[in-house]
Amino acid sequence: MNITDVSIKNPVFAWMLMACTVLFGIVAVTRIGVSQYPDVDNPNITVSLSWPGASPPAVERQIVEPIEQAISQVEGVQSLASQARSGSARITATFDMSRDVDLALQDIQARVAQTQRSLPKDVQAPTVSKSNPDDTAILTIGVSGPFSRQMLADAARYQVQERLQTVPGVGQITLNGVVDRNVRIWLDASKLAEKGIVANDIISAIQREHVEVPGGQLMSGGRALDVRLLGEALDLDSFRRLVIKRSKPAPVYLEDVASVEDGFADATSIALLDGVPFQALGVLKQRGTNAIAVATGVRQRVAEIQSSLPDGMKVDILFDSTTFIEESVHEIELELVMAVVLTAFVCWLFLGSLSSTMNVVLAIPMSLLGTIAVVYFFGFTLNTFTLLGLSLAVGLVVDDAVMVMENIFRHAEMGKDRKKASSDGTKEITFAALAATLAVIAIFLPVIFMKGVIGRFFFQFGVTLSVAVMLSYFEAITLAPARCSQMLSTSREGRSRVGKAADAAFSWLERFYARVIAGALKRPNTILLAAMVVLGGSLALVKLVPTEFVPSQDQSRLTVRVQTEGGSSIEAAAPLLAKVEERLAKHPEIEHTMVTLSAANGQYTLNLVPPDKRKLSAQQLMAVLRKELSGIPGVKASIQDPSQQSFGAAKGSPVAFTVRGSDWDQLVTASTKLQEDLEASGVAADLNSDYRIGSPELQIIPDRARATELGISVSDLGSTVSALVGGNTVGKFTTEGRRIDIRMRLLASQRSRPEDLSLIQMRTATGQLVPMSMVVSQREQPVLQTISHLDRERAISINGNVGPGHSQQEAMAKVMELAKALPMGIHVVATGQASQLEETTGGLWFALGIGILVAYMVLASQFNSFLHPVTVLTILPLAVAGAVMGLVVSGKSLNLFSMIGLLLLMGIVKKNAILLVEYANHVREQEPHLDAAEAMKKAGPLRLRPILMTTVATMMAAVPPILGLGPGTETRSPMAAAVLGGLTVSTILSLVVVPAFYVVTDRAKARLAARLFTARAPSP
Repeated sequence: MNITDVSIKNPVFAWMLMACTVLFGIVAVTRIGVSQYPDVDNPNITVSLSWPGASPPAVERQIVEPIEQAISQVEGVQSLASQARSGSARITATFDMSRDVDLALQDIQARVAQTQRSLPKDVQAPTVSKSNPDDTAILTIGVSGPFSRQMLADAARYQVQERLQTVPGVGQITLNGVVDRNVRIWLDASKLAEKGIVANDIISAIQREHVEVPGGQLMSGGRALDVRLLGEALDLDSFRRLVIKRSKPAPVYLEDVASVEDGFADATSIALLDGVPFQALGVLKQRGTNAIAVATGVRQRVAEIQSSLPDGMKVDILFDSTTFIEESVHEIELELVMAVVLTAFVCWLFLGSLSSTMNVVLAIPMSLLGTIAVVYFFGFTLNTFTLLGLSLAVGLVVDDAVMVMENIFRHAEMGKDRKKASSDGTKEITFAALAATLAVIAIFLPVIFMKGVIGRFFFQFGVTLSVAVMLSYFEAITLAPARCSQMLSTSREGRSRVGKAADAAFSWLERFYARVIAGALKRPNTILLAAMVVLGGSLALVKLVPTEFVPSQDQSRLTVRVQTEGGSSIEAAAPLLAKVEERLAKHPEIEHTMVTLSAANGQYTLNLVPPDKRKLSAQQLMAVLRKELSGIPGVKASIQDPSQQSFGAAKGSPVAFTVRGSDWDQLVTASTKLQEDLEASGVAADLNSDYRIGSPELQIIPDRARATELGISVSDLGSTVSALVGGNTVGKFTTEGRRIDIRMRLLASQRSRPEDLSLIQMRTATGQLVPMSMVVSQREQPVLQTISHLDRERAISINGNVGPGHSQQEAMAKVMELAKALPMGIHVVATGQASQLEETTGGLWFALGIGILVAYMVLASQFNSFLHPVTVLTILPLAVAGAVMGLVVSGKSLNLFSMIGLLLLMGIVKKNAILLVEYANHVREQEPHLDAAEAMKKAGPLRLRPILMTTVATMMAAVPPILGLGPGTETRSPMAAAVLGGLTVSTILSLVVVPAFYVVTDRAKARLAARLFTARAPSP
């Protein structure tokens, strides 16, 4: 007794099995995480080093190159990226996703420790840290109000941040625009000279007079008393009275030569919200948690925090990415419901019976909810890829139930009772259903070999679909026959008008198809030739399909990066940046503008009003802003669409590449020329390079002979300049239970010009004070801001957007064309999205090829034939042709999501061919005297109804996404277009092409067998 008969004889068992699966699914739905994309770890490890005063070339030669050499020997390193800046170095290693990041961290720490011995002595100890570039803030929170910077900073750090950190699911919280509190010592050079004091005197005095020293323990009567000397100043007034120099008639106090205040660290950037300074916090969620639930918890906590803040101080959620995620996920869920309704409607139209329709539709909740339970236990989240898998599975999961149902119905019409019909009908179709199910799964098996983050995304999509299809097959051979044995109605007299109309329509269609197939099989070679012509013509349309990695989505956010002349201060750049803000402010589509200004650069984050409340889409607004901002003299603006930032470690713009080589001057010339030619071609826009000539550097050159003569060391010169001009941390101060830095620096008015350095005094060996200008000379010249390496080569990165009217593939093809003219030793490498496009396309064709081979093996095993699987697979090229037609007609691009649709298409279009070939073989087994053509003439009309029904049901799942009704539809509609086009064309053609190929190959096989028999027959 097989599992089908067990279910028929024990229907309660079958119903409880379904109820149990649904129950586990419902529980999983309430607990599973929700995110926009799958949570994927991209292990990155960064080594940061500081070498104060060193130039970028020196940092490159003496720090970056040795560290790169060491790290490159660590197992699993995929790529290395390094930046040598003035006084610092940063080397980032990206590892294979399978590498344990903690073990990799230990390996790198060991390698760096070994290399550290060969680094310059004054290089500070390296910092090694791990990070995940895929972690981005899901919410941005602003603290603002008419209060001092100190109060806003303290509120942001000690009230908002600390209380948000306890919200369940919150991971890291980043601070932007928050400046650390410092005790600032503003030295007056004229007073220092008057009192005969130099910078080192003050540093020594603070370290001598402002200390807290442990004094050990006192043992008294069995008690141990800790002893501590509390020598630190308890308040700022006491600190101002620290003795710097003991002299007569009175000692010199700190307040005599400096102004001391409770202030802030030097601000290298300014954060503004709609032109008003504010403090921003970015909230990152923990891995695998529900982004929407985390955001809800944060919003509730923000409301609680607001009630505890002073009147006038506001805590606002400035940007919430989960709004788009929630709307997008809700839209997919709505499309899922629409797909179920449409599928049920199609089943009702085809079957003409509510009881039969219910039998089929009941397969959906078990399959989908069971899939969610499995996905939950796999550790996946409900995201774009898993939800797409579920929505497209709606049509697939009813296929098996439809095939079983239709076959049971046919057996019932033969006069069998419901149980007998259910048993015999299911057994007859089990093989075809299993073959079709395994053929779908076989396509997704090779996805496990795809590399990188995209492989993980495809994997989650493939697992979701495969589990849904497997559950639907299990449901079709157990629960479907059990239900049919109880509630299937086969009485034609009691059928509704719809049922009778359906019977009449299909009766006419079967007769019509019988005539078509009879005519087609008279000239099968002509049919195959015509199919080849259609295939060739459709593939010629491929050139009309634009290719890109991901389509743009309107997420109601844009980023504008602005650059002014190198070396400009924030004050000098302010008038130009004000013009930018003026142009932005006149657009009603922009709700909020968050700005971060840093020297000559500005980054504007534009929050747009919801799409239904503005006239321009995000893409249209980009085009308008690009034109307006390009007209401001002295400003170079580039606009970025956050939805185009791609996934994982290779995030970047649509057009992204590096120009690499060993000779830096040649590299600069080549990259500049390439950037200019590419922008002039029009295929790319908003091009930006990371090559910068930094702000002019004032180089101070010691006169060693004169310094030696006066007894002034180069070390004293360096520490004096660093302390008075740069501003050094010289100690710690305790206030309100917190430790803050004490930072010393000259008054701003005494360090604004190169000539001001003459005010700095140095003490000679004899104790005399002399101007520093006596022992140094100075010169001003521009220097490189950064020297970048990628994979141990010097590299200049260029990125930008695709030009209007062009595709990403066109832009990158133009880049590679221009690269051919570069000098010897200079070459171009695609990065970011562009490299992901190449990797994904290559991986897809590899997975597709392996998937077809696996499908052939599965079908060959099931049919016990080397030839019949080829017949089934002939439909695949026609499906590809249909997908191309669908993309052309709908105006969609070939991108990551339409590639997923193509992969899915390869799995589902084989079902029709399997139904035809399997039943034709069955007919020939029952009636051995029939040839291939006669068998196919009988099989075709009998299998027409389930073929059309399953095809239309599958197509219904793709109808809601193609309509483009809500947020995120830009990613779903290309996939739906590929599926709809492929299914339409392949279904129509498969009804004649597969029978024709079946007949042609059978006749060729018969001729070959006859020749072999003749050759082996003995001559008379």
